[in-house]
Amino acid sequence: MEPEKPHYVYLLRCGDGTLYCGYTSDLKARIAAHQAGRGARYTRGRGPLELVYSEVCQDRSSALRREAEIKRQPRREKIALIGKDHVG
Repeated sequence: MEPEKPHYVYLLRCGDGTLYCGYTSDLKARIAAHQAGRGARYTRGRGPLELVYSEVCQDRSSALRREAEIKRQPRREKIALIGKDHVG
């Protein structure tokens, strides 16, 4: 059995200053999709978009749990998370 590829949770800062949290198994392609307007409906028309945080998760399930956890956090906690400089 092939090992599962990494899964990522990420935060984008939109041009209007809002933050968007998402999940993907291919971070580079997903960011490119957001930039091209093919990402989440929320990010369309809110460019420019900047990747400000990402973290690697063990599997899809843990990434989805972490995404939900981050989405429940108030904005100030998301800003603090970004401040830890975990991009990449």
